[in-house]
Amino acid sequence: MANKSFLLQCKFFLVGTINISYNLVPNPLRNYYLRIFGIRIGGKSCIHRSCKFFHVGNFRMGRNSVVNFDCYLDNRRGIYIGNNVGIAHDTKIYSLGHDINSPRFETRGAPVVIGDNVFVFSNVLVMPGVTIGEGAIILAGSVVTKDVEPWTIVGGNPARKIRDRNRDIDYKTVYRYWFAL
Repeated sequence: MANKSFLLQCKFFLVGTINISYNLVPNPLRNYYLRIFGIRIGGKSCIHRSCKFFHVGNFRMGRNSVVNFDCYLDNRRGIYIGNNVGIAHDTKIYSLGHDINSPRFETRGAPVVIGDNVFVFSNVLVMPGVTIGEGAIILAGSVVTKDVEPWTIVGGNPARKIRDRNRDIDYKTVYRYWFAL
């Protein structure tokens, strides 16, 4: 039992080290640095400084995507982000929580999947097991507790469909600066 506790503490130390040290690496090199720890980031994509990972690995992001400053990325059960995705500052994506009905308060979780061409505005909470469909927009301050259909705009707490999104988009999310505010 003591050995398991020691290994768990070592893992927490490693994750803490990643969270601090990757902030010191310039963006063009940051993706290579995170790859050492099993965090996969596609070409022309970046994760800005002061984001927090919860685990080693279990994270994959496609091309032309960005995760902005101060996001929480709970990748303990997995976070999978598609191509051309924008995630604004202070967003929190959770893949693990507790079963509030369990007598032992056991953990319960599932991966979060974010499709291509999605934009998540700031201060959004995405809960475990949610899939956000292609082209969806999540408005600022929303709490996403259920799957979001492709090409819809949702907002609120809990997030609800507001309307459909125009499918005729023609842009690429490119936000790869060496240092940005």
